[in-house]
Amino acid sequence: MECKAQIKQIHPTIGGADITLHVEGVLDPLDTLMNRDLRLKLVQWRDKRSKDANGYFYALVDKLANVLRVSKPYVHNLMLRKYGQIQKVDDRPVWVVLPETEEVLKKVEEEDTLHLKPTSEVKEGKDGKMYRTYLLLKGSHELDSRAFSILLDGIISECKEVGIETLPPEDLARLKAMANG
Repeated sequence: MECKAQIKQIHPTIGGADITLHVEGVLDPLDTLMNRDLRLKLVQWRDKRSKDANGYFYALVDKLANVLRVSKPYVHNLMLRKYGQIQKVDDRPVWVVLPETEEVLKKVEEEDTLHLKPTSEVKEGKDGKMYRTYLLLKGSHELDSRAFSILLDGIISECKEVGIETLPPEDLARLKAMANG
């Protein structure tokens, strides 16, 4: 269950703390959790981005792909590499080691479900072949509104560089305002 909450009070106790939360719009599911051990992960709330901003991003991916004469997955991956975020587990980046071949690089560039960013780290494996380290990137659907706004600004900049018309600043501001709730 995911919900928006605010910490209202913290009362230190021996071995921990009693915390009073205000949780928006959720009551019935919480009743079933009373007096049970819970695993909680507290992170700052960020609103999800709007569908309009998402649609605009993919429209620009399509236009840029057409102008550059490359595939949409290629442009999507390029934008995520330049303006996206690295996937982390326990605050550590996730990486993958793959053979250093043109075939693998082409497949990584065209992949539409797994987004990888090549690093400069290339090492020889025990088999005598070369291997490159890639960082796993968050997909655009995993970005919060702030991170998605950075991605959107990035593709807008790239589109302007090649002469693709983008939304006027006031319309873009409206889209971003909707994305930020």
